[in-house]
Amino acid sequence: MNSVRVWGFSNETHHLQLLNQLSNPAFQFWASNSLTVFPNSKSECFSVITTAKKGPRLQPIHASASEDGGRSSSGRNKRNEVVGAKGSGTSARGRRLLKVREEKRRREHDRLHNYPSWAKVLEDACKDDEELRAVLGDSIGNPELMRKRVEERVRKKGRNFNKSKTGSVLAFKVSFRDFNPLDSYIWFELYGSPSDRDVDLIGSVIQSWYVMGRLGAFNSSNLQLANSSIEYDPLYDAEKGFSVMPSSFHDISDVEFQDNWGRVWVDLGTSDFFAVDVLLSCLTVLSSEYLGIQQIVFGGRRMGDWEEGMTSAEFGYKYFKI
Repeated sequence: MNSVRVWGFSNETHHLQLLNQLSNPAFQFWASNSLTVFPNSKSECFSVITTAKKGPRLQPIHASASEDGGRSSSGRNKRNEVVGAKGSGTSARGRRLLKVREEKRRREHDRLHNYPSWAKVLEDACKDDEELRAVLGDSIGNPELMRKRVEERVRKKGRNFNKSKTGSVLAFKVSFRDFNPLDSYIWFELYGSPSDRDVDLIGSVIQSWYVMGRLGAFNSSNLQLANSSIEYDPLYDAEKGFSVMPSSFHDISDVEFQDNWGRVWVDLGTSDFFAVDVLLSCLTVLSSEYLGIQQIVFGGRRMGDWEEGMTSAEFGYKYFKI
């Protein structure tokens, strides 16, 4: 026969609640020949006797006066009410821990069952790619933040994370459509929407071309060394160079982009067509080494899906200030 001895409960209802909560960590257990449970109070006790044929039977055993220590019956009732309330559930700390565990299990379930497949691919790629890991930073595990980090990276530096040479192996096409050197657009068709880096590259080339034109660089009347032999030290006539009619690039607009099309308005002024040759030579290297260009069109008022007045970045509009 085994017995369980319980102190601190004044009625049978409380005792039955305790029997159902024997596994509660708020109590302390140890066993020798019998199992004894100590709650906060020792005013009364109940003994539970268990046999093989019969179920538990409750026998009230009253504590002695010395154990009671002169406590009032009202004090015992208050303590019993508190213990009864605790017996119906866990402590506040326990409930908080339980809530944390439930939240952790929910996040783990969402990660396994609702986590986007593309986010898993990025996480796996981060293990072997230091640059991608630096781009994502502390956003790993948060798909929405990961998406924003990658979009920002693509917007600034393009779609390829590793390739240093981003040009095209194909030569671009060149065509003229009623090109007026004093009032015409020059159009650029790229292979895709340009990143901020691409806009800066092509804008810087156009800006440099314009600065050289303003300084009179495109003057075919003063090409003294163009046909000179490099085998001997050439001679340059400074007086002739000073006396030729100067040429000057008059005006230019900002470089604008809508999706994969870009344009710039030019007024070549007194510059010669030699300026066009210089520009095409620069853009040839730019296209092959850094930024692939499909075609360049001199002249024309509207190319592709270009929409006049559409200057919203949400619809793919970008520009480079000259």
